[in-house]
Amino acid sequence: MPESVRPVFVLGCPRSGTTLLQLMLHAHPRIALPPETRFVLPAYEGRLGFGDLGERANRAGLARWITGRRQTRFHELGVDAGQVARRITDGPPTLGSALGIALKAYAEEHGKVRWGDKRPAYALHVAELLRLFPDAQFVHLVRDGRDCVASLLGMPWWHRGFHEAVATWSQVMDATRGHAETLGPGSWHELRFEDLVADPEGRLREVCGFLGEEYHPVMSEPHRMAGVAVPARKTWHRRTHGKLDASRAGSWATRLTPAQIALCDDVLGDRLVSRGYTLAGAVRPDPAELLRYRRVEFSRRAAHAKRRLLDRVTRVREPNPVACSPAALSGAARSAS
Repeated sequence: MPESVRPVFVLGCPRSGTTLLQLMLHAHPRIALPPETRFVLPAYEGRLGFGDLGERANRAGLARWITGRRQTRFHELGVDAGQVARRITDGPPTLGSALGIALKAYAEEHGKVRWGDKRPAYALHVAELLRLFPDAQFVHLVRDGRDCVASLLGMPWWHRGFHEAVATWSQVMDATRGHAETLGPGSWHELRFEDLVADPEGRLREVCGFLGEEYHPVMSEPHRMAGVAVPARKTWHRRTHGKLDASRAGSWATRLTPAQIALCDDVLGDRLVSRGYTLAGAVRPDPAELLRYRRVEFSRRAAHAKRRLLDRVTRVREPNPVACSPAALSGAARSAS
């Protein structure tokens, strides 16, 4: 059987341990997953603005947009921006091809053949990723929603409050459950953070089996990769620089207030139990708090539904197919105009 070169995407609720899993996979001798970028989803959402990619000038403009703007964080990949821009410009006329070239360049920089990306936000955009990369494989990392909420509330970049954090975990669990059912075991693999840190070798062997790869012991020592694949500015990932620590699992019991625990158990209860987590047995939440949460949850899901509707409208106006072409990843240049 030929070795797989399917792209790999790691996703999950924010603060679920996706950076840890990224480092574990990046330690594999055939797989490279970069620090979080900001060009895949924004490029897809703004794809009409790049024009007809059958025109070389438009591909050059897209290449500059990906490689030349600090907002995309391309500079954190440590690859030759000019070379990548030329490959995109000379490559196939699809958005997925341009994005694949950029991500594959990171893998090549590290001597790897398999490429992909990690970003928690991908959990709500799997359909878009499949349009761009139809043969993608997804690894979904689940963590106790109460721990995710507690961790989010301690992040310097989280300014949306407690209710939004709870609604985020809820929405991610619902969306990913649907993808697990439709994509099946060949394209979707789910594991729990708590199991990963308790038995890294066992869980990583399962992930490698899903990806069609051999397990390598160095994968269980992700701290060796932190200096390479975690930008220094991300101080909230400082724990990835140390050895695996399972002590934070279940720390929600002391990090959340009784009222917060009560709300989490009430609104997340079925989702928590279905993934093997035990409820605290808290009293019912305050009705006013529950109402405030429901408003936040409704607003969040309505906004996502609106984005899905806009995406369907945008698809009608696409001047080119969006899927990544195999020619883009073979290194073959192409002149489309």
